[in-house]
Amino acid sequence: MRYAVILAGGSGTRLWPMSRKETPKQLIPFLSGKSLLQIAADRLQCLIPDRNIYVCAADRYRETILKALPFLSPSQFIGEPTGRDTLNAVAYSCMLIASHDPEAVIAVVTADHLIEPVEIFQDRVRLGYELAEDNPDMLVAFGIKPTAPLTGYGYLQLDEVIEHGCRRVSQFREKPDIATARQFLSAGSERYLWNSGMYVWRSSALLDCLNRYERDTFEKLQEVLNAGNETNRMRKLHEVYPSLRKISVDYAIMEPASKDPGMRVVAITMDLKWLDVGSWITFAKASHPDELGNSIVADRTVTKDVKNTLIASNDPNHLLAVVGCEDLIIIHTPDATLVCKAESAEEIKDIHRLVGEKFGDSYL
Repeated sequence: MRYAVILAGGSGTRLWPMSRKETPKQLIPFLSGKSLLQIAADRLQCLIPDRNIYVCAADRYRETILKALPFLSPSQFIGEPTGRDTLNAVAYSCMLIASHDPEAVIAVVTADHLIEPVEIFQDRVRLGYELAEDNPDMLVAFGIKPTAPLTGYGYLQLDEVIEHGCRRVSQFREKPDIATARQFLSAGSERYLWNSGMYVWRSSALLDCLNRYERDTFEKLQEVLNAGNETNRMRKLHEVYPSLRKISVDYAIMEPASKDPGMRVVAITMDLKWLDVGSWITFAKASHPDELGNSIVADRTVTKDVKNTLIASNDPNHLLAVVGCEDLIIIHTPDATLVCKAESAEEIKDIHRLVGEKFGDSYL
């Protein structure tokens, strides 16, 4: 049967002050009243039954996520005691699903992307399910056609064409420098794609790779599943999870699998608009700027002579009046306000750290 796991981790420090410890970026309802997590779930609901959609996130967000996604039962929420990168989130989720359906075919998607048009995404994921169902030795990655020489993404290096026009992945390339990124872009999408971080595989294929490449993690997670009832299992999970090797699924599974003669890693190209909403700059792009380049996501604003500026607020009663500004980011919340030049957006994570050093966790 087909399943999906939405990975809803990440701290979102570059989206401070809206993104906080208790309401991280994927849970903030700031895009047409919906959160990134809700949008991610919507994309899946035409593909598989609601009962087969799972969310993996920090356990402290359990109640918030169950409230945000009413179709989600408590058993469909997979809580992590602490963040240990994507390998452990993916492996534990696959183990849990496989424990009641050993034939499960699982799509792993993320909760911090905006993807348009949704119909192309859904068509490509359907193809991923079909490939994994028909090929027990196949791990399917989804790649995005590059539109610029971006250095913030990993890349998939492609090889020969296999079935349905998909290509074998010969190498996972980490975030390149600008010169290398330009080379990747010039080579074309038949050679290089952005790595979306989304996958489809049989649970048995993923767990077989885990057993061979990361045996310690495999054995420790098996101890959790073998602990008995839910209370004992959760106790064991809290004991074991912090000791698991902190590593991404790309490094731990996909890279060695691409070199393994017993496995095939293939890429399905997604020719669509794909935004990783990891900063206020990408948020502004997703918010449909007006003819002056302004992105306004606030209930009450007055502007005069403002260009290329993001104005956002989650306080419905607060008026934001902005005059004579250009290329700014202005973010208002009831207890903290951020103003910075757009070109300094990457420095917000440094401000986040400084706020914590000066005021503790009060504003984090």
